[in-house]
Amino acid sequence: MQKLTRADLYSLEKYAEMRPEFRGRVMAHKKNRQVAIGPHAMLYFEDRLTIHYQVQEMLRAERIFEAAGIEEELAAYNPLIPDGSNWKATFMIEYANPGERQRALAGMIGIEDQVWVRVDSFERVWAIADEDLERENEQKTSAVHFLRFELTPEMITAARADAVVAMGIGHAAYDYTVDSVPDAVRASLTADLE
Repeated sequence: MQKLTRADLYSLEKYAEMRPEFRGRVMAHKKNRQVAIGPHAMLYFEDRLTIHYQVQEMLRAERIFEAAGIEEELAAYNPLIPDGSNWKATFMIEYANPGERQRALAGMIGIEDQVWVRVDSFERVWAIADEDLERENEQKTSAVHFLRFELTPEMITAARADAVVAMGIGHAAYDYTVDSVPDAVRASLTADLE
């Protein structure tokens, strides 16, 4: 999947005009790119459109319009766009109650390395987590991680042929499996595999 360049982005003025329509399109697209794993974990799969939206929102929020600042945002977000042989996701651990979230995160150290996907009957593909920076310490893990799932050519062929895609987390404190993601999600993720 092609990375974003400055030429792909809208000026702050143009983005302000088109933001409601663009945001609506992205939100509809994102509905088929998320998978809940158990009651408190969600995978939000990224692609070029979701990252384009994130970059535009950052430029808008920070009022960034100079070339150097735009290039910094692109450098930060472009690695989250799939490369054609993988799926990339933002992994979020979600608890509404802050105290409950703190206790849960303290018991989930290492959970980001226990997230997996499986295509058809192939072996599980374990997440490669947080390649940009470490997001846990000795006291707790972070509520947000960035994951990459690297697929073999055989897995990609099977996914393109509508094979079942399963996902899960195998951590001692949080062990859940989704036996089959919905067809619309599978189809959306398959589009990431060039």
